[in-house]
Amino acid sequence: MEIIARIHTDFPTKFGIPRQSGLVDALKGMVVFEPAYRNPDALKGLEGFSHIWLIWAFSETVRDTWSPTVRPPRLGGNKRTGVFATRSPFRPNPIGLSAVKLDGIELLPDLGPVLHVSGADLMDNTPIYDIKPYLPYTDSHPEAVGGFADELEDAKLEVEFPDQWLHIIPDELREALLGVLAQDPRPSYQNNPERVYGLAFGKFDIRFTVRETLLTVCEVVIKELP
Repeated sequence: MEIIARIHTDFPTKFGIPRQSGLVDALKGMVVFEPAYRNPDALKGLEGFSHIWLIWAFSETVRDTWSPTVRPPRLGGNKRTGVFATRSPFRPNPIGLSAVKLDGIELLPDLGPVLHVSGADLMDNTPIYDIKPYLPYTDSHPEAVGGFADELEDAKLEVEFPDQWLHIIPDELREALLGVLAQDPRPSYQNNPERVYGLAFGKFDIRFTVRETLLTVCEVVIKELP
């Protein structure tokens, strides 16, 4: 399989990425095609679709071996479940699938056609293998049952972001960052109210604590980019 594109997002590391696509609509990403696939004809007609499927690689979790069972973080990290009953990145073939909103297609002189998307759950520079249109009449199943995932508590955290730190974040990134924090970036098995966590978001390091259902930002550090 050939890598046809890479996505650029505000997540330089895996920590903090929403657990599924579409959970934080304000998150923006840009899909940039590899030079061999920058032919605008390949996207002709795609502008008529509101959403697309991205088929991509879990590039940071490639292994030579695999296990038939995994420990999903959302189950506390201590309960084993069949790998094919989860969306764990540790799979025989490390392939991911995400439905994202297509905000627009832009033709750039140096990069060719790029896709602007929102709601992506991908790390920056993730390789993409394919792009397909999302078809509501066949891809949407409101009556579907979500197995053990339906039983998981999905309550959002209350986010306390003091003005002294919030004003450092550009206006266009605030909604997305607040949405990411409200989703609780921590693995379910981590619940130490004294621990200070660090979330890399763009050029910022967001440091926070979580006590019960309240997430409090305690510092924002601007990182020096290479």
